[in-house]
Amino acid sequence: MAETQDRAAWDGSGPAVVDGHNDLPWALRELVGAEDALEVDLRADTAGRGLRTDLPRLARGGVGGQFWSVYVPSSLSEADAVVQTLEQVDLVHRLIDRYADRLALATTAGEVREAMAQGRVASLLGAEGGHSIGSSLGVLRTLHRLGVRYLTLTHNHHTPWADSATDEPVHGGLTQFGREVVGELNRLGMLVDLAHVAASTMRDALTASDAPVVFSHSNAHALCPSPRNVPDDVLATMAEGGGVCMATFVPQFVSPACWQWQEEARAAAQAAGVDPNDHPEMTRFGLAWEQRHPRPGATLPEVADHLDHLREVAGVDHVGLGGDVDGTEHVVAGLEDVSTYPVLLTELSRRGWSPADLAKLAHGNVLRLLQDVEDAADG
Repeated sequence: MAETQDRAAWDGSGPAVVDGHNDLPWALRELVGAEDALEVDLRADTAGRGLRTDLPRLARGGVGGQFWSVYVPSSLSEADAVVQTLEQVDLVHRLIDRYADRLALATTAGEVREAMAQGRVASLLGAEGGHSIGSSLGVLRTLHRLGVRYLTLTHNHHTPWADSATDEPVHGGLTQFGREVVGELNRLGMLVDLAHVAASTMRDALTASDAPVVFSHSNAHALCPSPRNVPDDVLATMAEGGGVCMATFVPQFVSPACWQWQEEARAAAQAAGVDPNDHPEMTRFGLAWEQRHPRPGATLPEVADHLDHLREVAGVDHVGLGGDVDGTEHVVAGLEDVSTYPVLLTELSRRGWSPADLAKLAHGNVLRLLQDVEDAADG
């Protein structure tokens, strides 16, 4: 696969990628702490430090824009989540300042295009989970002022106002306050992100939103039965409203065998008294569980299968890429880091995707979505 990656490395002639989700900020926090994150040199190859993102590999992958996730665990109290989210926002701003010749803060579709034209990676921020606003519209507005441009309504746990895909349902979708959150996101011009939410929440949010929505890192439920993935009826409704589903590279959302392994590990964790929705704790448990229960793998062609299905159901104008790089301990074979997007695009080209199709997938659709949401905002 390394030889294939070298042959397919981005040479500036293919479409640049604007990716919907990258957890490098949290990976840096886990590695050295938020305050010391800048000691990790992103101008160098960071693979030796266990990271899958750095500036050279972003360049090789043709990444022209990136939503940096300001994720914090949903197991935190709302008060702690707000504080840590602000620290993650600060970390991303400090990274952009340090590498100002290579990164540029972007809060609009126009600013993304401008940064890409300058040869810098347009850096957008996305808050992964409604716990990050502490059930406060004021905090949501503050995150918007700080440059955050999407809110994922839940992470692994439900919030007091929305059901998560992986937690026990309590609301049946969105509460009245959850609908108010969607309305405020629309008013502000922020993307309503439905990755991680229950199917009931997806449907409620699609009804409540006056602007197109995004799935920043989700796949097709028809191909992999994780509740994190998107049912076909939701994909169709999303597309009717102008939204975009950005396919992810996380193995348990790609391969049914990987999801089955994950379900068995989650059940074992729960039996051992570990909350399977506590991402850091479940990651640690999974690594130990794997020693006795070998983990199956997922492949690049399987990701391409998801993209083919998303295109078939939603249409070529409603698909994108949201790799979730540095947000998972295990990766898809052939899509190990941010340098590998050209390999996937090459595979899709082989399957009959035209250059125009690939340009829409890589960046055109998400830029159109950003513009549509901006245009729908209230002033």
